[in-house]
Amino acid sequence: MDRSYGIAPPGFRLPDATHVGAVHLQVADLERSIDYYAGVLGTRVLDRTADAAALGAAGDARVLIRLRQRAGARGARGELGLYHFAILLPERAALGRFAAHLHRHGARAGMSDHLVSEAVYLTDPDGLGIEVYADRPRDSWKHDGRELAMATEPLDVRSVIAAGGGVEWNGMPEGTTMGHIHLHVANLPAAEAFYHAALGFDKMVWSYPGALFLAAGGYHHHLGTNTWSRGPSAAPDQARLLEWELVVPDPGAAAAAARSLQAAGFDARDTGSGWIAADPWGTALRVVAA
Repeated sequence: MDRSYGIAPPGFRLPDATHVGAVHLQVADLERSIDYYAGVLGTRVLDRTADAAALGAAGDARVLIRLRQRAGARGARGELGLYHFAILLPERAALGRFAAHLHRHGARAGMSDHLVSEAVYLTDPDGLGIEVYADRPRDSWKHDGRELAMATEPLDVRSVIAAGGGVEWNGMPEGTTMGHIHLHVANLPAAEAFYHAALGFDKMVWSYPGALFLAAGGYHHHLGTNTWSRGPSAAPDQARLLEWELVVPDPGAAAAAARSLQAAGFDARDTGSGWIAADPWGTALRVVAA
């Protein structure tokens, strides 16, 4: 992995193969959410019960999103916790087909060029933020000293749609993954203490206004944190992020991450299905072995 950029944590460092797993979301109406995530995003239902569902991409058994219904839950309004979760498409052509699909259906979306990636932004029926994006080749990424270059610039939408080659969008393609999570936090020094110094992410971008981006293995970011919300933290009766999964290569790495969190004064407990911890604002993280 490229070690010419990024700042390593002072102690434990997450393995290069670390990546984001499933996000667990609380929603007000399961059927409404399934309709949205299938019809607009193009996920498919992998499993479901009366009040929960697991969603993934076509031709892929990997769970990307777990929905849990809390009937009548209040909508999200930008509280501390989830800013957006970000679904990574395997190639730019897929992003082009997705953008064309949104245009045909009149879906409202924001669009940005982040230099390292190109992205489309949506909001689900409960007010939860979503990014769908494709990475630029890693050898095209630039850095200034140890800091990776990222920005928010207008997206060349015509170029992206043209990359789709006029092929119809048939849902999230095989190879789609959960690329990163972006969280609202109350302050960046505390976020850095938890996610960088204790959990073991490298710092990747730290001069972006009001934000800190962190990753493992030289990626641009597996986690974004920002101070763009006044808070408070999302309430139990709101649509919200219940937890997100961080996948490490083996049980030893998961236990090492938990010990690092504990040594820094944070609670991390073994649930039998991963080590669970919460950041200073109550956002739950589950460290699991691949």
